[in-house]
Amino acid sequence: MTLKVQILIGIILILVLGAILNMVRKRQLELKYVLAWLFCDLTLLFFDCFPDTMIIVAGFLGIYSPVNMIFFLGFVFSLIIIFSLTVALSRVTAKVRRMAQMMALENYQMENEKEISGTDKQKNLTEQK
Repeated sequence: MTLKVQILIGIILILVLGAILNMVRKRQLELKYVLAWLFCDLTLLFFDCFPDTMIIVAGFLGIYSPVNMIFFLGFVFSLIIIFSLTVALSRVTAKVRRMAQMMALENYQMENEKEISGTDKQKNLTEQK
């Protein structure tokens, strides 16, 4: 990997890391969802700063070019992030479903109580006459 590519990738990774940390600081993103992004960014930054380690790992995995190793890691990390977001979305969907069911039961109970109290009022009115 040429020095220009290494510097360019390093600058991009540092900018992305700064943007992520700024969004966490402003509470635009929750830390539990950002951890996968931070791990990916820091791992890629490590391999960018120490290309010899990346060459060793790439050789072990049978990848011929270190730049291809970076793109491969980006692909793998993207899959990890997509999976973690899918898990989070499934949890939120289940919570929303439970909440909707609870609200429906509460509304049903309130309507039944209104009907019961309405029939009691009618009985009292007919008894008074």
